[in-house]
Amino acid sequence: MRLRPLLGAAAGAALLLLTGTAAAPATAAPTPHEAVTVDKVGKIAADGTVTLSGTYRCQSTSGPVFVSSSVSQGASTTSYGIGGTRAVCDGAKHRWVNEGRPVPGALVPGAAHVEATLMELRAFGVASLPHFHAVHEQAVTLAKG
Repeated sequence: MRLRPLLGAAAGAALLLLTGTAAAPATAAPTPHEAVTVDKVGKIAADGTVTLSGTYRCQSTSGPVFVSSSVSQGASTTSYGIGGTRAVCDGAKHRWVNEGRPVPGALVPGAAHVEATLMELRAFGVASLPHFHAVHEQAVTLAKG
């Protein structure tokens, strides 16, 4: 009788491994027709609201696509999510602008590091799994604005 729970756990683990294997190609290198960039200057308002921007290009999608961004500063390993923009994947170059307000006082004007991700949510059975079209990291300056 104790064998059944072990078989169930093994079957569940195998299913998770298969799901992970099926999702692995999602991290493949982007094509030249899929890219995201980050502008070298972002803005930080007096109330702490951060505005980041850049461009993106994508095509051939089956699910909704978003441009997300995060920012960190100094030696901190903490990264703060700054908004998200719904992307139009028609092969043309588009602008994105994300805005968000992290924890008060977490970010200040000056040097920062931004990561932008162009990510699609693809249906996989009853779940949606991420498919990454492009990722870009950029040193930026957060200017008062």
